[in-house]
Amino acid sequence: MTANTLTVTDNRTGQTIELPITDGTVRANEFRKLKTSAEDFGLMIYDPAFTNTASCRSDITFIDGDRGILEYRGYPIEQLAEQSTFIETAFLILYGHLPTKAELDRWNDEITNHTFVHENIRKFMEGFRYDAHPMSMLISTVAALATFYPEALNVEDAGIRELETKRLIAKMPTLASFAFRKARGFPYVYPDNDLSFVGNFMSMLWKMGELKYDPDPVIERALDVLFILHADHEQNCSANAMRSVGSSRPDPYSATAAAAAALYGPLHGGANEQVLLMLQEIGSKSRVPEAVEGFKTGKRRLMGFGHRVYKNYDPRAAIIKRHADEVLNLTGISPLLEVALELEHVALSDPYFKERQLYPNVDFYSGLIYQALGFPTSIFPVLFAIPRTVGWLAQWREMITDPEQKIARPRQVYTGARTVPYVPIDQR
Repeated sequence: MTANTLTVTDNRTGQTIELPITDGTVRANEFRKLKTSAEDFGLMIYDPAFTNTASCRSDITFIDGDRGILEYRGYPIEQLAEQSTFIETAFLILYGHLPTKAELDRWNDEITNHTFVHENIRKFMEGFRYDAHPMSMLISTVAALATFYPEALNVEDAGIRELETKRLIAKMPTLASFAFRKARGFPYVYPDNDLSFVGNFMSMLWKMGELKYDPDPVIERALDVLFILHADHEQNCSANAMRSVGSSRPDPYSATAAAAAALYGPLHGGANEQVLLMLQEIGSKSRVPEAVEGFKTGKRRLMGFGHRVYKNYDPRAAIIKRHADEVLNLTGISPLLEVALELEHVALSDPYFKERQLYPNVDFYSGLIYQALGFPTSIFPVLFAIPRTVGWLAQWREMITDPEQKIARPRQVYTGARTVPYVPIDQR
């Protein structure tokens, strides 16, 4: 018996097996050796929602939820948010190292060259109802991009993967801005490639009659930091969707649309939208104590506090809170924001929240910024999808080139009826 093993005894049969432990894990298939008979399939691991199952090896993002640590390729998120830009961080996430000046310039140029979309996308966008949800429009148009780039199906070709990666990252802000302006009844604005990645996105969102849009540096930096914080987050629901769908080898546009659909949900990318809806329901600063009691009794649902992974303060929340303060100083505080700030104050001082480690998370503060900038809540998950596309593509590229990965196909524990005789309809 060696130190790096797990000894398991099956008390049903008395059989004992020794399983190797590698990187703190054991192979699930090893448990198949434990059988009650020759016909037995073997012991399976039951883990709903993958709460303690590693589905892959990855060197992209590291999270230590107990200590509140988030790193991209080993770089602490605090340093990247303070010193980097989103476009540089995107290079880091995809290629594993910070770019040189020449690499960054070339990378920025390559992304810039792919910001425009085919004119037929505009016609496609016009087919949606006037009240269509922006995220539904984004998911649909991302999937539709595959029809313009049929070569994207050749995912085993490294050159094709590289090209489609750049196209997707570059076009996502364009599609997002089209969805935003469609929802508001505004004419579409084409990319301005003289601006930064985020500055160009702001132009496509908010440019009206002026010849040249001039981004506000405070808002531009706040959005850039938000994009950095949202770029990847390990094996979350949407990253898992990207890998799972991508494992059957469709084009990356289809896989990205699937990931965006997973992000759409109120428990994932729609969480900051739910934060604002919660604040609207509370309504006023004076009703915060009543709402807090409702959270404690389960009569109300608390959104924007706590996290599935972080059992400490979400490191992204501390970073974005500083930028939220800067944005609020610029835009002013609305009554709804006063509700949010009062709820934050009460929660951080209430033993109930402290004991349960319910600290404000990144969704709470990002929602405040988006609301202060005048974004409708329906656009919040779209804003999340733009930077997360980088993480999805990094996860997808890693999965495609990992020789251990196969088409995703989890097992099940069957609990239904067996061998039921068919009854003719006239006898039922």
